[in-house]
Amino acid sequence: MKEESLQQGKAYERVITYIKSEILKGDLKQGEKLPPERELAEKLGVGRNAVREALRTLSLMGFISSTQGAGNFVSCDIEKNLAESTQMMMLLGATDYRQVSELRQGLESQAVLLASERITPAQLSELEDIVWQLRDENDLDRSTMLDKRLHYLIGEAAGNPLIMVILRAMSETIDSFISHMREKMMKDEVYRKKLQDSHQGIVLALQDRNGTEAVRMMREHFQVVDNAMVDLF
Repeated sequence: MKEESLQQGKAYERVITYIKSEILKGDLKQGEKLPPERELAEKLGVGRNAVREALRTLSLMGFISSTQGAGNFVSCDIEKNLAESTQMMMLLGATDYRQVSELRQGLESQAVLLASERITPAQLSELEDIVWQLRDENDLDRSTMLDKRLHYLIGEAAGNPLIMVILRAMSETIDSFISHMREKMMKDEVYRKKLQDSHQGIVLALQDRNGTEAVRMMREHFQVVDNAMVDLF
């Protein structure tokens, strides 16, 4: 049984290596369909179970997506993999909220710096609308959605797709751990005002194309959140 398991492991690795090599050579591109399981098994001289295990692994990594009745396709959903890996690290104690927050702060500080140079008038207009809506919004779900849209819009304005992939993954990770804290902050008038002021300061700095001030206000925003973690819990 042990020898059979070892052989299965080697076979499964052979399938992964083959698919990766096809992608590297350019013979498989994003969005293209992979050969059927039977064809892969015959081509590589492995069992169908090894092929399925390899495809399952690649799917969890975000490199393969499956459509019922259509087959398996090359994808690039690294965001999902990164979010799930980070959440698992937090659950296992390999990292914590503070470290993830520090990473996100560094990422968003760079994003807002780039956005100060690249943001479009339409994006600025949407940011202004969001800030005004947040001022009077009392519904937690609605304010959460607006807050996330504000940060994502800044990430989009930075013009770097990789920043958005990591930003969304980090945001999803943090959101799953601080939903209760966000509710407390919304009910605390002092912290709610501080958040609103920092959001408004970020948008004003972007209007002025002032990267230095935009970064300062973004860091101030994260400091408000970090302080709330200490004061409200």
